[in-house]
Amino acid sequence: MESDERALLYVDDGISFSKDSLFLMNLRFRMQNRAGFNTLGGDDFEINDFEMRVRRLRLRLDGYVLNPRFQYYIQLAFSRADLDLEAGFIAQPLRDAILYYVVNDKFYIGFGQSKLPGNRQRVISSGNLQFADRSIANGIFTLDRDFGFFGYYTETFSNQSILQLKTAITSGDGRNAVAINNGLAYTGRIEYLPLGKFTNKGDYSEGDLEFEPRPKFSIALTYSMNQKAVRTGGQLGPQLFDERDMNTLIIDGVYKHLGWAVSGEYLKRTALNPITENESGEIRYIVVGDGLNLQVSRMVSRKAELAARYSNVLPSESIRELQKRTDTALLGYTYYMNGHRIKIQANVGYKWLEGFSKLDNSGNSWTGMLQVEFGI
Repeated sequence: MESDERALLYVDDGISFSKDSLFLMNLRFRMQNRAGFNTLGGDDFEINDFEMRVRRLRLRLDGYVLNPRFQYYIQLAFSRADLDLEAGFIAQPLRDAILYYVVNDKFYIGFGQSKLPGNRQRVISSGNLQFADRSIANGIFTLDRDFGFFGYYTETFSNQSILQLKTAITSGDGRNAVAINNGLAYTGRIEYLPLGKFTNKGDYSEGDLEFEPRPKFSIALTYSMNQKAVRTGGQLGPQLFDERDMNTLIIDGVYKHLGWAVSGEYLKRTALNPITENESGEIRYIVVGDGLNLQVSRMVSRKAELAARYSNVLPSESIRELQKRTDTALLGYTYYMNGHRIKIQANVGYKWLEGFSKLDNSGNSWTGMLQVEFGI
């Protein structure tokens, strides 16, 4: 009897196609539909603007070809907010395109475009967040996707504690960058899990949906040097008028136990002479300074979660006339219909400037958001 040459189709975690050990392809999609508002002021509840749109629409492909050691990961994006249009670039649907080679159970390497091993909240998929958006500290100081070489090493000790080392040498210029100069970005991250691994990789998923029966904790340190950066945020933001070197330090951690989750991040960016200017006097600058994000959440049932966040951005003295201090506080409720894959999120928050939290302070405002996540 002749062998069956058809690829096999599985529907479990996404849709999987396979043919013996020659190839595997997992296909997934997800979308985030949202409706939100911002008020005119802290004491003026008249609506300043509505946000009603598809925030994300993603298609993801991953698997291996020829040998399970040769793996790939591809992610495409189709919503306006995902195309980098706000930075003045042409539409860029390609978010991830990376090849991996698994050397052994402890070590694998990658070549292509992917997220840098930066702050935890950025590396966590946007589909695994407990709020509709990441924090303002992440928005200003994060490392982002870049193209280059990646390396990952994991060591598990006899007491089940885990040490993870992550490194990258990349262009420093972000997604789909063209050849600009001879500067590169060098990023290194070290993570330590003293109480062993989290259930279902919960150290990279917000909220304790797994109700960890024993305490789990992870703490990490990241440092990145971006030489001759040409964008205001390194891998993100509008183009500077001149090249600059920038350095980013990140410390983050997460704790989970019995439905409780606590996470925090501290980010610091430095650069000599962060302000650039063109001949007509227009200014573009690197946001140097400090960022902080703290989150705490409690699963009130197997499906429902309450969460709170405090986040701030404190610019350095060199740019204080150009960038204001910003603080935000946010409360959130999430109903998980199928974990993070299908969920309904409602957030309400307050933003204040220059440390003045009174409602009548100029620039302060309220925000609200309803978001539905749907995917496989």
